[in-house]
Amino acid sequence: MVDLSAFPPETRRLIEAGAVAGVYALFCAGIAVREALRAATVRREAKALSQGAGEPVLVAYASQTGFAEELANATAKALAEAGAPVTLRELGAVTAADLTGRALFVVSTTGEGDAPDPARAFIRDVMKDGVELPDLRYGVLALGDSTYAEFCAFGRSLDAWLARSHAEPLFDRVEVDDGDPAALRHWQGQLALLTGVTDAPDWSRPAYGRWTLAERTLLNPGSPGGEAWHIRLVPTDGATWDAGDILEIGPRNNPAEVAALGLPAHMTEALMGLRLPHGPIGDIAELTPLPHREYSIASLPSDGGVELIVRLTPRADGAPGLGSGWLCRFAKVGETVDARVRTNRSFHAPEASRPLILIGSGTGLAGLRAHLKARAAAGVRWNWLVFGERTASCDYFHRAEIEGWKASGLLDRVDLAFSRDQAERVYVQHRLRAAADVLRRWVANGAAIYVCGSLEGMSRDVHTALVEVLGAEMLERLTDEGRYRRDVY
Repeated sequence: MVDLSAFPPETRRLIEAGAVAGVYALFCAGIAVREALRAATVRREAKALSQGAGEPVLVAYASQTGFAEELANATAKALAEAGAPVTLRELGAVTAADLTGRALFVVSTTGEGDAPDPARAFIRDVMKDGVELPDLRYGVLALGDSTYAEFCAFGRSLDAWLARSHAEPLFDRVEVDDGDPAALRHWQGQLALLTGVTDAPDWSRPAYGRWTLAERTLLNPGSPGGEAWHIRLVPTDGATWDAGDILEIGPRNNPAEVAALGLPAHMTEALMGLRLPHGPIGDIAELTPLPHREYSIASLPSDGGVELIVRLTPRADGAPGLGSGWLCRFAKVGETVDARVRTNRSFHAPEASRPLILIGSGTGLAGLRAHLKARAAAGVRWNWLVFGERTASCDYFHRAEIEGWKASGLLDRVDLAFSRDQAERVYVQHRLRAAADVLRRWVANGAAIYVCGSLEGMSRDVHTALVEVLGAEMLERLTDEGRYRRDVY
């Protein structure tokens, strides 16, 4: 170490100043290197995300504390792993020209209903009335905290603006209350529907309860479509739910597939709930749990158990699907099933005095049936059911129950669309158009519209028909008032 006391004061000051300057230069150089490395990493990650061969997806985020950005990154990664080319961008850097094709928005709300600071440029320059986005298909993940009055306000306003701009929703807005893992799993499920990759691990594991598979009945023997089963599960430790809620199932593998591996019994049992590798089994600890599956609940707690309507859906190789295979094929009646109720506030019932129009097809009858059972229990009438399937002879699910409700007056009107019963295919949207005057009259009298069923096809075609009959502005108003709700999958 140099003894500076030997130097004159002026020289000593120069040496000290030089040392400080040197340290500062090193500090700046360190920052420059770190930023260069960070920029290079960002470029590599962006390039990796954009490598897919499918339809491109824009993932835009507006984050105040970093949580929305974290979820946007997870969303982009999930899409990229499924083969979709992805552009990940902060919302403030998104322009109107970017809003074509498919886009997913992950946005938080801060303070008392405010947008995050980085979203200001987008709000100022892009989010204007009069913008037309007919070529955009979108989804919104809205983050918020229900202890604040303006829960998810920015996500809701963004969703409403996109709808006014004539963009097409890929699915209904997903709202997350204070990081609720069930809502995030629901968002992940929507991503799986978009990509077709349905076996990705859950971002968070449900805390399952134990339920008993009490009943399994085929609803449509001889149907030209896939098997549909009535499933009844009874909780072993008590559970409650409301009409509109969802049951999350923890599926298990086909026992025959696991047994074919020829492993010891203790390993076989452990593998039942894990994703099986395509090659030899290495370390079981490295295998991920099977992802959950969601089903609309078709019953009330007073029925003594959860009832579902489940379509047996095949995988690409023809084998039964993960969730439907477990419930409809492999789980034995009397066996224990892992499940939990997920509250689905966005599909809860309107006030009892309000007329209710229920629209669905296929297994979508499940979510509608729970609402009708609740209205019947409360003695509430003025209900209209519009239901579609393939054939009346095989696919009129719960026919006796529906016709009993019609005869009792619970159902004021029932419109059925069995597509294969005539030369020209007839679907629920055709019944809505044919009853346009009645539909407008019910809505004018305060009716709410609830839609349950397939995301692809039915819900979009029904939405289009509702826009034609009621007008886009009226449908937006009904959405804002909570009078137009959907449970689609």
